[in-house]
Amino acid sequence: MTLEPLYTITVLCGSCEHSFTTSRVRPSYKKAIRTDTDFCGYYKNENPDFYVVRVCPECGFASTENSAKRLSDKQKTDFRTKIGSRWTERDFGGKRSLEDALETYKLALLCAQVIGESERIVASLLHHIAWLYRYQDNKEQEQRFLAHSLDAYIRVFELEGVGANDARLLYLIGELSRRLGRYNDAVQWFSRVIHDKKIIDAAMIRASREQWTVLREQMLAEKMALPDEMSTS
Repeated sequence: MTLEPLYTITVLCGSCEHSFTTSRVRPSYKKAIRTDTDFCGYYKNENPDFYVVRVCPECGFASTENSAKRLSDKQKTDFRTKIGSRWTERDFGGKRSLEDALETYKLALLCAQVIGESERIVASLLHHIAWLYRYQDNKEQEQRFLAHSLDAYIRVFELEGVGANDARLLYLIGELSRRLGRYNDAVQWFSRVIHDKKIIDAAMIRASREQWTVLREQMLAEKMALPDEMSTS
C-alpha cells in the first residue's frame, strides 16, 4: 500500500486558541527533483512549501511553525482589528493548489507584519511568495517580491549581525542581489562568505564561489567593469 503524500496535524491557533487540522507533506516525499540557487525547490509530487502556512479557519490567523506560539493581548487586538474582523470562514486544511498556497502566504505575511513578527520570518515569507510567482512564470511579481525579501534579509543582517552559522543568510543576500541585477552588491556579499575566517560552512562557501564565477561571467557578458577583487581572480 502506497502512503499518500499528505497527512494532517492538529494545530492550536495562537490567536483565538481554536484547535484545527492542517496538511503537511510526508518526509519521504520531500526530496526535490531540482533546486534553484536561492533554494527554491521543484517536486515530482506535492510541493511541501505549499503547506508551510497554517491558517485558522475560525479567525483567519495565519502562521508557520517558526511563528510565535501564542499572541500577546496587544497582538491579538491588532490582529482582530486589522485582519480578523474582515475574515470570512475558509478552510485551507486539505490539498492546496498554487493559488491557495499564494493566498495563505500573503495572509501569513499580513499577520506577521500586523503583530510585529521577527524580520527573519517576514523575509522568509516574502522569499516564498517570490518562489510561488516563479512557479507561475510571473517574472514581474517574482522580481518585486525578491526585492522585498532582499531588503528584509539585509535588515536581519543589520539587526542580528552575523555569526558563524549565518553564512546562508549572507549567501542569500548575495544571490538575491545577483538575481535582481545588483551585481556590485552581490560581489560584496559573496566575498564576505568566501573570505571571512569566522565562516566555516563549507557548503555555503562553495556555493558562493560558484555564484561568484557565474556573476563574473554575467558582468563580462554585459561589458560591465569588474570590481578590483574580481579582476584579479
